[in-house]
This record gives sequence, C-alpha cells and structure tokens, in this order.
Amino acid sequence: MSKMYDFKEQDAYDFAKYQGIQVKRAGNNLHFKICPYCRPNPTKGNAYSFAINLNTGQFKCLRASCGVSGNMIQLSRDFDFSLGLNVDEYYRPRKQYRRFKNPKEPIKPKEPAIKYLESRGISEEIAKKYEITTMADHDNILVFPFYDADGQLRYIKYRKTDFNKERDKNKEWCEKDCKPILFGMKQCSKECSRLVVTEGQLDSLSVSESGIENAVSVPNGAKGFTWVPYCFDWVSKFNEIVIFGDCEKGMITLLDDFSKRFPNKIKHVREKDYKGCKDANELLLKYGPDAVREAVEQAVFIPIKRVLSLADVENVNIYELPKLKTGIAELDKALYGGLPFGMVCLIAGKRGDGKSTFGSQIMGNALEQGYATFAYSGELPNYLYKSWFDFQIAGRNHITENVTKFGTVNRFITTKNQELIDDWYREKAFIYDNRIIDSDEHEDLLKSITQSIMQYGIKVVLIDNLMTAMYIDEKQGTDKYDQQGRFVRELTKIAIRYDCLILLVVHRRKNAFTADVNDEISGSGDISNLAGITLSYDRGSKEEIAKGIINADQRKLIIAKNRLFGKINLDGIILDYDEKSKRVFGPGDDVNRRFGWDVSDGFVDIDDDIELPF
Repeated sequence: MSKMYDFKEQDAYDFAKYQGIQVKRAGNNLHFKICPYCRPNPTKGNAYSFAINLNTGQFKCLRASCGVSGNMIQLSRDFDFSLGLNVDEYYRPRKQYRRFKNPKEPIKPKEPAIKYLESRGISEEIAKKYEITTMADHDNILVFPFYDADGQLRYIKYRKTDFNKERDKNKEWCEKDCKPILFGMKQCSKECSRLVVTEGQLDSLSVSESGIENAVSVPNGAKGFTWVPYCFDWVSKFNEIVIFGDCEKGMITLLDDFSKRFPNKIKHVREKDYKGCKDANELLLKYGPDAVREAVEQAVFIPIKRVLSLADVENVNIYELPKLKTGIAELDKALYGGLPFGMVCLIAGKRGDGKSTFGSQIMGNALEQGYATFAYSGELPNYLYKSWFDFQIAGRNHITENVTKFGTVNRFITTKNQELIDDWYREKAFIYDNRIIDSDEHEDLLKSITQSIMQYGIKVVLIDNLMTAMYIDEKQGTDKYDQQGRFVRELTKIAIRYDCLILLVVHRRKNAFTADVNDEISGSGDISNLAGITLSYDRGSKEEIAKGIINADQRKLIIAKNRLFGKINLDGIILDYDEKSKRVFGPGDDVNRRFGWDVSDGFVDIDDDIELPF
C-alpha cells in the first residue's frame, strides 16, 4: 500500500457497499461473494474467492483464471471509487491542463542562455540537447521546456539569472495551469535502466554534462510532488533510481519521498561524495565532471530498516558468549558454560515430574550470579511459589523440622534467616502478580515482562507455564495453536531485543508416539521451532526403572535441542532430588552449597527464643 494513503477497514466495507457485493469477515480478511473483476457465477463453487486484507488493504482473487491482486488505490482507479477528496486529487487527477503547441523545430539556445550556462559549468552542447534558451524580451530569464517521454511540451519554467532577493519577488516560476512533469524526460534513453533525479534543473544538466545518461529534475522543488500521478508509470519502469538531491544539514532532499512513493530500487549519493557541496552543480563547478560522475557511480542503497550487511555484523566467539550457569555441572559442561542469553529455553516434561522445581532452581542460580529475575507462576499462588523457592535458596542446613500432632514433618525457615533471604534478593527478584486474572492476561504479561526488563534490568525470565500464561481468545478468529505460536514468537523477540534468557515451562503430551521430545511438546509446532534450547525433564521410562538405570525418585534431564552449538544429549543426565531443600542435583553437584545470603558457618542454633514464622 502506498505510504501516501493510510488504509482503514471501513474503506473495504465502503467499497463492497459501492459495488453492491455481499461480504463476510473471516479473521483479518473481508471476503466478497463475487470478484468485482472476473465476476464468476457464485452458484458454481466460485463464491467468496475475492478478499481484502483488513490490516493492509491488499486484495487478491484466488481463482486461477483471474488471480488479480493489488491495493485500495488500484480499486479506486479501476472502479472510479472515491477514497476521499485529498486522495482522489492525488491519485485520480481530473484537472485539465493547458495544451502547448510543440515547436516545429528544436529550440535553439540564445547566446545569453549559453553564456550563463557556461558560467555554471554547463556546455553549449548540453544547452542545445535540452533546448534551453532565454525569453525573447528578457535576456536575464532562462526558459526550461519540459517535454514528456513522447516529446510533447507539457510544462515551461523560468529562472532569473540575476535574482536579487531584496529586489525580486521570485527566482523561479512556471506557466499557469501547465501539467507538472519531470524535466529531461524526452532526453532520456529508453535503453538505460538507471534514472538520476535531482532537485534543480541546473543540477540535472550538470549530471548530464558529466556524461551520465537519464538525468531528470523535479519541476517545483523538493516538497512538490504533484508530478507523480503523471510520471509514476514512466519512472517505475527504471530498474534503479539514484537520488542526487540537495545535501543540507546531513539530509538529502527528495530521498525520503521517493522511497515512500516508488517501488524501484532507490539509491542515493553518499554524503561524503558531495565533498561539502550543496548540490550537483556546485560539485561540478568546484571539482569537475569526474567528481559528479563518481558521486553517481558510487551511490548506495537506502538502508532497509532492520537489515544489515552480513559483513558489518560483529564477529563473536559463540563459545565465549555470556551464559547462565544452571548449577547442574554436567548440563553446564554440555552447553559450554550454561544457558545462553538472547533466546527462549523450553523446559518440557509431563505433569507432576518437577519442571517447576527445576525452573525455580535455575532462577536461584541466576540471582547468585548477580542477574535480576522475573517469574510468572500460573499454577501456584505467589506465596506458595515463594515458599518453594526460598527452601531452595536456604538449603537443607537452614531448614528446621519438627513433628506435628498428626505425626507429619513440618519444615520451615526461621524468621531471622527468612529476613536475610528477603533482603538478599529484594532488588533482584520479581514476580508477576497473578491474583488478578483478566481476559487479556497474556498481553498484560508480555508488557509486564518488557517493562520489568527496562526498569529493573531483568536478565532471566521464568514463565511457568505456557498454557496458564496466555488466554485463548476464540473471538480472534484463529485457533489456540496459532495464538500459542504468536505468543512464543513475541517472547523470542523480547529475548533477542533485550539479550535476556526466557525459561518457558511447557507440557509434553500424555500419549506421544515419537521419541523426539520436540515433537512431544503439547501445543503449536511453533513452540519448539522458535526455541533456542529444549530441555526435557521428567521421570525415566518404565523400562529404565525396571532395568535399574534410574529409580522412581530420580529425574532424567535431556538436551533435546541446542540451536547455538548443535550438541544434544539424548542419553540424559540422571538427577537426584532432596525433599527437604527442594533442590535438584546431579553427579558431582554439592546439594548443600550456599547462596549469597548465607554468611553463617552452616549450622543453626535451636533454642527457646527461636522465632517461628507461623
């Protein structure tokens, strides 16, 4: 869709009403019962093949025999459908312009014109080619005839060669009611694929003087684009456009508007090739035709937003990228130091197998390494998540036990130690307040994550789990798998944009018929496709338990996907679980290791003055 026109949904509905065609909406598309172009018989299975996208305004007919496509501007032109007075005046001009009688012979430049142009570095040969002369009774007024591509005189412009701003009202002006077109169209070669566009006529003549073909200039200044409707098709035929506008305060005139209006490859003269000059004519006068020619030949493409040359991307040793140590030595070793930032890591497993426990322990290790964290727990109240997490932070040596009247074991952290733990992570650990549940919770969660990253410097995010983190809105017109894919895609963007690590807990299907963990993940296939790393955390199979490879209280950790290094581990790492501290540990890991809050000798004194938290 052209940048000069902002599409609105209502325009699509108004067009349907204008055509008298029945429509129905499906998702983001408005489907027409018949195509306004091919008008098939809807009773023969051809109904609703034509659709307008309500986000972009693009349309298409899906019938192979038609296949027409375009945008609302094209519909406006083809069906005389109004998009408003301002748009109509620009894209569907009906103004009647003056008709000029073509000279029988090419206009011969008069001596004053030749003399003035030579003073600007432009030769008599170029003056003759472009038929530049002066007014019959005013030798100080240049006359620029504008011919279209067919050689028809359409526009005449004048310029005072001795302009004095204190004396003269205008330096340049044109004939009244003449059709605005580009200067130099007639002189362009149809064989050359490149068009050079300047702001002023003397500039396009300077480019031509330097041996560059197809140099044109706009008729009425950098901001005057009334010529576009009459030259659009002609300009669009060129494979490449080089903008050689005026260089003012580091900005090049014409460039932005051309990039919005034309589909061609757009290049521009580099600022350094202006050599401090304002325009092509000044460059010609100071540095000669070689400098002008070099400026055009070395023109560069307009940088595309969010697109870089691969050669400009920084060289990084992926093995030395900052990583989060998980605290599981064998896992960190397999990942060359831990989980890398800038991606989503899936923690997949079946219900009740301890995914949340494993995820929260990684968060504790993140705090220990000085990283701020953000947690979302969709299945646990905030206080229960904190209690479980604090046990992991405290460690078994700081967890007190007593026996209740029911004969069960009660475990708690003393008030003093709880205060030390709270103070240790007060400015580093944050949690999403899940006490208020709204229908748009997933949108609010994404915003909360982004704002927390920016405000609190969050580097590690835990989302436990995907299905509770997002609300499936059936009114959106797409199924839950599409919405899951969009949600994870947004998480991936956040991870990349802010170089943070996002841990996403997901369920595995109850009855899976594949050995690939990525295929077992419940939900959209985009979930595993978008993740950088997939970890499987669950109980071993019945066969493994029967063979004594793993016992019923242990868990198996598998690296099922590793996008950064490609290295996976399907044999798995056998992990043990300490019920008292809720900690997970592998071979060689210290289950009793201390976190930063703990400055004691590892022992707790139990006496009559101990404060119980309840």
